[in-house]
Amino acid sequence: MKTINNLFSLRNKVVLITGAGRGIGKHLAEKIADQDAKVFAIDKKFTKNSYKNKKNLSKIVCDITDQDAFKLICTEIIKKKKRIDVLINNAGISLANHKPGKMYAKNKWDDTIKINLTAHFTCSQEVIQYMKKQKSGSIINITSINAELGFPRNPSYVASKGGLKMLGKALAKDWGKYGIRVNNLGPGYIKTDMTVGTYSNKKLKNERAMHTMLGRWGVKDDLVGPCIFLASDASSYITGQDVYVDGGWIANSFITE
Repeated sequence: MKTINNLFSLRNKVVLITGAGRGIGKHLAEKIADQDAKVFAIDKKFTKNSYKNKKNLSKIVCDITDQDAFKLICTEIIKKKKRIDVLINNAGISLANHKPGKMYAKNKWDDTIKINLTAHFTCSQEVIQYMKKQKSGSIINITSINAELGFPRNPSYVASKGGLKMLGKALAKDWGKYGIRVNNLGPGYIKTDMTVGTYSNKKLKNERAMHTMLGRWGVKDDLVGPCIFLASDASSYITGQDVYVDGGWIANSFITE
């Protein structure tokens, strides 16, 4: 029987993380690499000093909307490491309208769906063929509380995250018999580069905090534990599930008492 430490161990697991050039993806890549996993951080671009001299971590420049490019990356990783244990579908964009009443642009819709949903489908398809041979694997989709709630002026983001949530359940159903688990990890409002505008506005920052039961915004570290849990053997009987790291936002029936 495995000890608690062994259950949560990611030692020598091969982990791919998309959208790992900044924000949540970068933070998860660094923290998972600290767990002695072999991490491949994937993004269209990295800053010059990203992951400088970081142990157990390799940067790969790739636009994940290019299916052939991602396929080549997986082929090379398999040649070197012989397996892929975890895929974290984290890449995403948010193209909100800032003015109420303005019609949402079709190009914003297309760009968001392409990155936030379609690319995660093709990336998952690619790694599943290797996980199927291994008869094991964990795919973690980074969704959002927007997968459950209709936030304003950003229909493509809400639709893409809702679609990603259901994609996770569909893939979990199709590939569970091969030992492949697929789960969704949904952040609430987390302080990142993407949310810096709202966080810097005192009124908006406080309004978001009031929606949670804990009365605060999340920080990137709040996602690390749940992500390690879903990637590790500690969650070996969990698939097709939604884990929301939102301070109680979705479950909160009253903003104030």
